[in-house]
Amino acid sequence: MKKTYRVCIICFSVLLALGCSSHTKRNPLFDNILDISYTPDALSNYTFGCFSDMGAWMGFSIPQKEKWVNGFCGPFSFYEYGWKAISIAKVSFLENSSEIFLPDSINYYPGGIYISASLSDKKIEQELIFIDSSTALLHIRPNRTSNFVIENDFGEQHTIERFQVQNRLHFVSSEKEEYVLCFPENTRFENGKAICNNVSPDGIYVAILQIFRKNAEAEKTTLKKKANNIIENPQQYIQANKERWNNYLSAVLRPNMPPKFDRIAAKSVVTLISNWRSAREALFHEGIVPSHAAHYFVGFWAWDSWKHAVALSRFAPMLAKNQVRAIFDYQLEDGMVIDCIFPDSTENNYRNSKPPLAAWAVDEIFSQTNDVEFLREMYPKLIKYYEWWYWKRDYNKNGICEFGSTDGTTEAAAWESGMDNAIRFDNAQMLQSYPDAWSFNQESVDLNYFLAFENQLLQKFAQILSVPFEHKDKIANSEDYFFDSEDDFFYDKRIKDYSFVKVKGCEAYIPLWTELATKEQFDKIFPILSDETQFSTYIPFPTVSTDEPEFTPNGYWRGPIWLDQTYFAINGIRKYGKTKEADNYTRQVFDRLEDIKGTAAIHENYDALSGKKLKAAHFSWSAVHLLLLYEEYGK
Repeated sequence: MKKTYRVCIICFSVLLALGCSSHTKRNPLFDNILDISYTPDALSNYTFGCFSDMGAWMGFSIPQKEKWVNGFCGPFSFYEYGWKAISIAKVSFLENSSEIFLPDSINYYPGGIYISASLSDKKIEQELIFIDSSTALLHIRPNRTSNFVIENDFGEQHTIERFQVQNRLHFVSSEKEEYVLCFPENTRFENGKAICNNVSPDGIYVAILQIFRKNAEAEKTTLKKKANNIIENPQQYIQANKERWNNYLSAVLRPNMPPKFDRIAAKSVVTLISNWRSAREALFHEGIVPSHAAHYFVGFWAWDSWKHAVALSRFAPMLAKNQVRAIFDYQLEDGMVIDCIFPDSTENNYRNSKPPLAAWAVDEIFSQTNDVEFLREMYPKLIKYYEWWYWKRDYNKNGICEFGSTDGTTEAAAWESGMDNAIRFDNAQMLQSYPDAWSFNQESVDLNYFLAFENQLLQKFAQILSVPFEHKDKIANSEDYFFDSEDDFFYDKRIKDYSFVKVKGCEAYIPLWTELATKEQFDKIFPILSDETQFSTYIPFPTVSTDEPEFTPNGYWRGPIWLDQTYFAINGIRKYGKTKEADNYTRQVFDRLEDIKGTAAIHENYDALSGKKLKAAHFSWSAVHLLLLYEEYGK
């Protein structure tokens, strides 16, 4: 039987109607920035998308209009990955507690969510923001003096323990997590009811806490005291939230840009912040998960993290720094940076690394902050990582590297490339260099141009830090090594006979993005990239050319659009002087991705021929590269 726990808050004060709502002052261009309407039928591990902020490990959704719940749905736990309540705070008037309110309006705006519902002449507005990584603030505003009720609907969930202490209701949802509703100090609890006598004319504020049960008691006590201060002095926290989000957006948005492009940029920021997770357990620094809408993305991935840090450097530089630190927390003694890390470190993947973009991330952070100490902190780690590639991923010691793995599997080696099922690796085999080092039997163009770019940046860092740099650029004198002059294209090369692996793929964008291709090479490859029967598709620059026999529009890395690769291509084209063409391609991306200017989530990848959404929603690195395309448009 469905269990519904009810807490009644009986209010005797007159509550004024809503003129002071922070919601009414938001920029309407960013209203309903994302559709996260979802009412869980049961406490499952599925989420269409949630509102989260401040690195919290919990989130909330807006109820579906056809399955209306008069309260925000959740919380959803990103750690245990599941709904902890249908709604921890359903609101109604005491005399109407069994009747259904009908929704008037909903909104997910940058920094908060809002719902309004009515029953006859009765109306209740609710707004929710995050104060810190453990605390959400719920503001409830009824339009009349009648008493109102907050119900806790846990569906079929049986909480381990439920109890009241002072002004708090505690719900122990598992051995690891506890959720707490904190009410004003003058709230009385009688027979399961919370009675409030002196409600402010502005309404009532309730703090929702997520507490990790293994935390020290002193930490829990501090959190509860802070919650009391929040609900007694809410305006300073609400103002801080507004200022923080205004700072995010003002750091990113450009003057005189098309308003719909501004909306895409704002949506990108919202996507990144919703995927922000604070340090927890074996994640020693905060960072961004790839997507909160997929259960397998609860940790940090290396090359995702480098990309996240680049965008974050523009509007949240401390978070950007900590994102980089989080990955390097697990750098191995030999210099390897492992694939991905999780709150439970036994789930970490040590089988492979990821493409070397760490120096790019650090350089972008330095360019935005001029933080020499951060550069000094990261430099020796970057050097070790750079050296590791030539130690453990250069099978024949010719100064040209291969993707590989620590366990000898082609699966992990493909993961190391970041392009898990790329066509170019279909016939690749493994070669062993050391007990823990195996390489593909082919040298990859993207890897070596990434490394050459890293070399340039490391030289730059060494000059800034006044330290010696003794690493020669391994590819500087071999511009034609990966370039096939017969096809006018960049390909991987086989180690055995140095023949080309003739699959036309997105790895060829990297020599342009790094500006290490010659002008002559660019002039030869650009007609291929701009050919509508090859790479200039409906959404430009897919993972492989459409004339490849194995091209599949929804084939993960075998045809779809990944926005990082599309960005690398457009940015590279811009760097070689084709600014008009780069802008045209950017407009195609912004105009043609399915509902990207509307309420749809930013997705992991897209169909190159139709623009339709494919894999995981609310995908961070896609948001990163939309921001970078926005930043560079028209320049």
